[in-house]
Amino acid sequence: MKQAWDLARLQYGPMQPSDLDDVVALEQRVYPHPWSMANFADSLAEQYPAWVLRDQAGVLLGYFLLMPAVHEAHLLNVAVAAERQGQGLGYLLLNQSVACARGLGMESVLLEVRPSNTRALQIYERYGFQHIGRRKGYYPAANQSREDAIVMRYDL
Repeated sequence: MKQAWDLARLQYGPMQPSDLDDVVALEQRVYPHPWSMANFADSLAEQYPAWVLRDQAGVLLGYFLLMPAVHEAHLLNVAVAAERQGQGLGYLLLNQSVACARGLGMESVLLEVRPSNTRALQIYERYGFQHIGRRKGYYPAANQSREDAIVMRYDL
């Protein structure tokens, strides 16, 4: 069931190094091939816009990271805690990432998504992202295989 989340009642702010243990733990719970602590730490060191969303008790609900490149922001990673999926938080984080890109003066947001990640695909499509390409064998998959990535763009 979808819940109407009031961002004012949640804790939303820039990701800090002190958030990384929680972020990596959430990442490991929701992705079969998660980012490492080093991936997140490197992104923060590069000062990529990265934001966390926590509930009123301080429990991590989700996060996103963007990489600005010329006039386009690349949504590198976005995740919602497994027990909170299907409640509208993915859409909320996507909306916040788009607002962040807009605030940086970007013209579009680009992302890749696994074809098997149907929940994320539905959110991106509903938001208005358009399929613009496919990267063959982009993601690691089970049994030493690879999975394609669907490339999507949202014009700001």
